[in-house]
Amino acid sequence: MAARIRKGDTVVVISGAQKGRRGEVLRVLPREGRAVVQGVAMIKRHTKPRGVGQPGGIVEREASIHLSNLMLIDGKTDQPTRVGFKVLEDGRKVRVAKASGNVIEA
Repeated sequence: MAARIRKGDTVVVISGAQKGRRGEVLRVLPREGRAVVQGVAMIKRHTKPRGVGQPGGIVEREASIHLSNLMLIDGKTDQPTRVGFKVLEDGRKVRVAKASGNVIEA
């Protein structure tokens, strides 16, 4: 199955408490249908010390967001867009922005 949202893409949150926030996708969790977006959905984790180099304390990090709540940003128009797929003449399958028809380079 081809992924509509991939690591490194810029996305915008379209629903929920974080609506309107933009960020870069740090990780995609395909089995859960979720993604981790930089600077969005920050949570605090209380961690125990793990050895000499890992102090304990309260660590702030990003939580995952469901993929249905994210929309890809078209790199050329800087607007949110739906994603489609197209097979080029050389046989490559690429992602295409539905709004503008631009090929999304990954």
